[in-house]
Amino acid sequence: MTERWYWHMAQRWGWRLPLPGGSPPAASPPPAEPRRDGDAVVDCALYVGGVRQAGGRGVAELFAEAKATPEAFVWIGLHDPTEADMAGVAEVFDLHPLAVEDALSDDQRPKLERYEDTAFLAVRAASYIEHTEVTDTSEVVATGSVRLFVGERFVVTVRHGAIGGLRAVRADLEAHQALLAQGPWAVVHAVCDRIVDVYLQIAAAFQRDLDIVETQVLAREAGASVGQIYQLKRELVEFRGAVLPLQQPLATILDGRTVKLTKEVRRYFRDVADHNTRVADRIGGFDDLLNSMLQARLAQVTVDQNNDMRKIASWAAIAALQTAFAGIYGMNFKFMPELEWRYGYPGLLIVMLVTSALLYRYLRRSGWL
Repeated sequence: MTERWYWHMAQRWGWRLPLPGGSPPAASPPPAEPRRDGDAVVDCALYVGGVRQAGGRGVAELFAEAKATPEAFVWIGLHDPTEADMAGVAEVFDLHPLAVEDALSDDQRPKLERYEDTAFLAVRAASYIEHTEVTDTSEVVATGSVRLFVGERFVVTVRHGAIGGLRAVRADLEAHQALLAQGPWAVVHAVCDRIVDVYLQIAAAFQRDLDIVETQVLAREAGASVGQIYQLKRELVEFRGAVLPLQQPLATILDGRTVKLTKEVRRYFRDVADHNTRVADRIGGFDDLLNSMLQARLAQVTVDQNNDMRKIASWAAIAALQTAFAGIYGMNFKFMPELEWRYGYPGLLIVMLVTSALLYRYLRRSGWL
């Protein structure tokens, strides 16, 4: 048999056959399967009067049935869709190209825009990352993005990244049919409510981190570094970028001019806006506290540096005094006191030690050493 035949059989059977003259190299892992169009669809359902209908049909069929059925709408959820995925959804629901472009981008600030009969809402979801202690590189807050297209008979949710999963939101809404019967904007409220509730949890956890670092900063032996405080400020900036910009879209939803809501749904949105405002206020307090801690820590660093400089200067003064004695008696002048005295050398050493001790005592009592 030829070596080529051995090679063929080894590849076919996963390197179970050895090649003549030596052992074969390790088999390379199989290439990852390319992602197919449509894999981004997490769930798609038709709801009539708040009740989920049986599936098994395509998005276009469900949407056509929703338009023909009173109190019906379609909710489709997408996760990390490709351009082809979004193109298919945009064709079914007649989404504006600019809104589709924004939905594919994961760096949009929270905003609300109106495109004829469709509203586009961008929201940033957040999550608290558990950690044992705050270090100079600790990641405290992670953010993701959620985009929503809302029409009279449909709602499309687009999620980027691992943050802000919506399966639990859908399950909770399906368990509360009365709220789900309010239509697509009830879904928008549920999504925003879940995201803002997580904001509240993050704010509470962030407060605990701040309390720990503040205790370390104000301790007698400061244990918190400037890098820890700066790291918390960086994480707070990321968190603030999700919370504060959301205030304007929520206010626009509540003003009644851009979006037409029922009184019940508007009441729920008002609660979400109130919670978001509370988180925004806490973020402002966190920022002020971090600035105060940073100033206190920098003041401690300055004091420590001053103390170090005083100690260095004190020891330099003691050394300079002895250098003065040594320099004078090192001039080798002919006529100098005690040059011919038998005890001149030990006497000078005693004088040097006594003056050093007296100067050390004086600097010690003055707080320099």
